[in-house]
Amino acid sequence: MEQNIEKLKYPIGNMKFPEIVSKELLEEWILDLENLPTNLIELVKDLSAEQLEEPYRPGGWTVRQLIHHIADSHHHSYTRFKWALSENKPLIKAYEEKDWSELFDAKTAPINLSLNYLSALHAKLVYLLRGLSSDDLKKSYMHPEGNIEVTVLENIYKYAWHSNHHYAHIKGLLDRKGW
Repeated sequence: MEQNIEKLKYPIGNMKFPEIVSKELLEEWILDLENLPTNLIELVKDLSAEQLEEPYRPGGWTVRQLIHHIADSHHHSYTRFKWALSENKPLIKAYEEKDWSELFDAKTAPINLSLNYLSALHAKLVYLLRGLSSDDLKKSYMHPEGNIEVTVLENIYKYAWHSNHHYAHIKGLLDRKGW
């Protein structure tokens, strides 16, 4: 049972930044970010209000909460990219994602609010990422949890992984339920 929960929590495996990143791999990550809004919209467009209230795993967020979480998280990510690119190793502000997922909007707002926002946000993000130089990819921010330095390149990977991770949560639920 515990192994099944781990598979439900991490359907694409844990995040592990590769030692070597080719230009092709970087472009794959940027494509993942570019395609997320369209893929997510296509995945959830026919879900009923009842289906949106289904958790992706026991004790997990509902589909509605996941969609709003992705928008919230990627909003933070975009800001982190901008800070890293325009300041010298800025200390970013972390946020309590679990607490945010319990807020009124995350539990009740129409998913189109976050889906539309993700479409615009990712269009801006991808445009920014495709214009970065190799020096830009080395710029970084400091994460206050553990005082960890995160490069722009690592952040691209993190949010490509994050996109695929939560997409797989929803896809796995739909597949298991036969929706």
